Amino acid sequence: MPTAIVFGANGFVGKHVLIELVAHGYEVTGFVRSEEAAEGVRDLGARIIVGDLSDRASIPAMIEGQDAVVLAAQLMFEDEYDVCRIILDELQGTDRAFIFTSGTSVMSIPTDGHWDERNYAEDEPFTPRRQIAPRLINEQLVRDAAKDGIRAIVLRPSLIWGNGGCKIIEDFYYSAKATGAVCHIGPGLNVYSNVHVEDLAVLYRLAIEKGVPGALYFSVTGEVSYGVMARAIADELGVPTRSITVDEACELWDPMWGKVVLPSCSRQRSPRAREELGWTPREDRLDILDDCRNPAYRAAKGRATPAWVRKPPASMAGQQ
Repeated sequence: MPTAIVFGANGFVGKHVLIELVAHGYEVTGFVRSEEAAEGVRDLGARIIVGDLSDRASIPAMIEGQDAVVLAAQLMFEDEYDVCRIILDELQGTDRAFIFTSGTSVMSIPTDGHWDERNYAEDEPFTPRRQIAPRLINEQLVRDAAKDGIRAIVLRPSLIWGNGGCKIIEDFYYSAKATGAVCHIGPGLNVYSNVHVEDLAVLYRLAIEKGVPGALYFSVTGEVSYGVMARAIADELGVPTRSITVDEACELWDPMWGKVVLPSCSRQRSPRAREELGWTPREDRLDILDDCRNPAYRAAKGRATPAWVRKPPASMAGQQ
């Protein structure tokens, strides 16, 4: 039985990857940060490790004997680099798989809510977004490790949705609760390519089983403008939509979301994943507007602080 460890097993992506691997006969270990987080994945057929990736010395023992290591945990870029470096050092010369999770926001084009015709396939040249350019350093670290006897592979998912877990859809709903209208930036014509989380989980498994060392794979099944998504949600809630500025978006959500993700276009194609891995998304998982109407988003209590927003030290609490 092949073995795998999934870091970030309670996250939106990690949980679905764990489910996919268990369903295909893998003996899976799920890494989570707390016992509370473990409750959500304990019954999925995986062994659970509770720990903290800031304890770098604990990482080698966790990946010992694993045929595949999947990093799907959300980390700050510098922490992500350190964790990747430790994992790659341990896997050197083993021909075992390491799957690193990146994201297509690194390719986003600022448009203030307008459409842009540019789109890219895997390994086509582009100008990286300044705020997220450090992610490319981490990607290259992983891809270069292929020469060290590691099946090191980068997945760069597009906007991930499905089963009521999409962060952008969640934040559209949040905007309605906060302002009385579903907000988008500018005219809302900007587009992020997207993929259903279960199709993405299949891609992780195929990358483990058939991926080429050093490869970069995209995952794209469609694209819909943010304005159309906002209107679908507004119709579901019976409220209007509202166009806001980038500055207003930073106040409503956070600076990364307001400046990088929601006012931008990020459009891709995934020919390498489809041709090299045989990745074929299911036809009943192609319409993100289906997820826009998922009742789970209505039930959300508030907006959690995203992983990319650093919380101030306890000593600075109340000084902001």
